[in-house]
Amino acid sequence: MTQESLPFNSKIKNRNNDIKIYGLSYKSEFITDSEQEELIKKIDDQPWLNDLRRRVQHFGYKYDYKARRIDKSMKIADLPDWMMTYAKKLYDKNIFPDIPDQVIVNEYIPGQGIASHIDCEPCFSDTVASLSLISRCVMNLTDKDKPDTVYDYLLEPRSLIILQNDARFQWMHGIKPLKNDKYFEKVIPRERRISLTFRKVILDSAS
Repeated sequence: MTQESLPFNSKIKNRNNDIKIYGLSYKSEFITDSEQEELIKKIDDQPWLNDLRRRVQHFGYKYDYKARRIDKSMKIADLPDWMMTYAKKLYDKNIFPDIPDQVIVNEYIPGQGIASHIDCEPCFSDTVASLSLISRCVMNLTDKDKPDTVYDYLLEPRSLIILQNDARFQWMHGIKPLKNDKYFEKVIPRERRISLTFRKVILDSAS
């Protein structure tokens, strides 16, 4: 079985090699160095929002963090062409059954993170995929029914992590607000990191 078709996380660099999280997969070097540079330039040309402790950008639809909902009135515009290229790539590689239509861009500077969470279940479909740019980072996954069960994964620049099935709905994911990650006893300094999280919006027909 190739990495492309693995439904488990056995190809992910992790410090808990005995764990199998159904629906979690990882693709290293999902984009090239030149594609990463072009994405960074395009993103930094867009306006940043300061709604949260970290800077963010919304594309497609703006997600309401407090209400945890999304509807037709929250549509901003279709994804720009430069971002649609990657949305279509995710569809063409059978990562998404439909072309994703919502992207949130997060910027993390050293010391910033995101609390463990599960992406809004009624808002988005079964698949969530996040592309990492610039810096390495350890993501923590926690079983929502066993909060002491936490597994750490090292995300490399240009890599894609995909959450489906149990990984999407049973396991919370987050990033600790640290300036350095400790991974296999190795200290990894953080730098500026950008992530692009692709999702497919679920709209109530009455909304």
